[in-house]
Amino acid sequence: MNNSAISLYELNSLIKGVLSDSIPERLWIRAEMSDVRVNQNGHCYLEFIEKDQSGRTLVAKVRGMIWANTFYLLRSYFENATKQSFSSGLKVLVQVSVDFHELYGLSLTVYDIDPSYTLGDQALNRAAILKQLEEDGVLYLNKELELPLPTNRIAIISSPTAAGYEDFLDQLHKNAFGFVFYTKLFPAIMQGDRAEDSVISALERIYEYQDCFDVVVIIRGGGATSDLSCFDSYLLAASCAQFSLPIITGIGHERDETVLDIVAHTRAKTPTAVAEFLINNLAETALELAEISQDIVSSVVQRLQEENVKLNVFETKNSFVLKGWYREQQTILSSSKVVLIRGMQRIQRENMNKFDLLEEVLSKKSQQMLKMNEERFLQIEESLNRNTQRLLKDESNKLQILEKHIQLSSPENILKKGYTLTMKAGKVIKQSEVLKSGDEITTCFSDGQIDSIVK
Repeated sequence: MNNSAISLYELNSLIKGVLSDSIPERLWIRAEMSDVRVNQNGHCYLEFIEKDQSGRTLVAKVRGMIWANTFYLLRSYFENATKQSFSSGLKVLVQVSVDFHELYGLSLTVYDIDPSYTLGDQALNRAAILKQLEEDGVLYLNKELELPLPTNRIAIISSPTAAGYEDFLDQLHKNAFGFVFYTKLFPAIMQGDRAEDSVISALERIYEYQDCFDVVVIIRGGGATSDLSCFDSYLLAASCAQFSLPIITGIGHERDETVLDIVAHTRAKTPTAVAEFLINNLAETALELAEISQDIVSSVVQRLQEENVKLNVFETKNSFVLKGWYREQQTILSSSKVVLIRGMQRIQRENMNKFDLLEEVLSKKSQQMLKMNEERFLQIEESLNRNTQRLLKDESNKLQILEKHIQLSSPENILKKGYTLTMKAGKVIKQSEVLKSGDEITTCFSDGQIDSIVK
């Protein structure tokens, strides 16, 4: 056994000590912000990244955080100065302290920011792409397409192993209305340098069978914002903007918006949100068809009543000449009315079934929302309990430290160390010049006191 070996904790402690001794307490760094998010307590968590000269490959990445009170001031200061939101993709100049924890590793704590150091390469690239698309006249082309009715033939571009793809299919095919959707996957790489070519290739394959589909769905689960940079591509955005079918995207969390999201016909925040959009769209179509059907039935009934009145008038005026003919037409009309009434009754039953289904779905949705809110309140209550216990523990520790400090600083403790206390008339003597010959003084020791006269 090697006796010189040290534990991992000891190694990390050494690293922490070296960093503390060799790096200034605070220093300014240049970096690009990624995956910026704010928790419920107001603290901001993010990643600082740096790319190579091509702007496509990460060469450095480290975790960062800004405490809530600092973040509130910095964000307001930065946004007022730059007229843009404090978000991912911006290259910033920030003052940080370098922190290394034995368990959580390296991180940077932000204390200040220089607003004059503005947009990063990622945001500049995105702005340039959008400007070029607008100048080319294709930025809003896909948004101008109308969704076919019904919209239930879906071409999907996604990684076949992605959890977001499975969630999308599960949400779509298990919808409460029982709607049938026809889906076809066109596999593609959804992350990294090869994603752009892979998605464009999938679009080209869909174009060969475009008559078989109503829309194209591009989905990918959430992740770090830096992982979504492949969707800020001019070629990919131009291909989607000019595509002959409407494109719906769900390629990140709600806080992420790529160039592809901007040019797409419709943008949803997640793959399951895309499925919900398609289901709701089909539900609206079904409801419109039911309303149209009801309008047709009402119109037919009204027309029959009007024609019946006309026939009665005609019969009165021409009862002698057209009596036989009228009977024949009356029989035909009665048969037609029976057929129409039965048809109307069938349509009304079908509509009532659909309305019952809609009512059941709304009830389930309401129950789900109530359950989600209850879970949310429980989480908030648990968080408040944890924070209260932590604060009480912190304050208890502070009181113990103060009590210890007071004990160590007490006169009795000081006298025990060999010091004495000289008093005159009950007052402590701090300077010799206040005494004169003949004064009576008392000298206090840890174990008693002695009275003396000054000579």
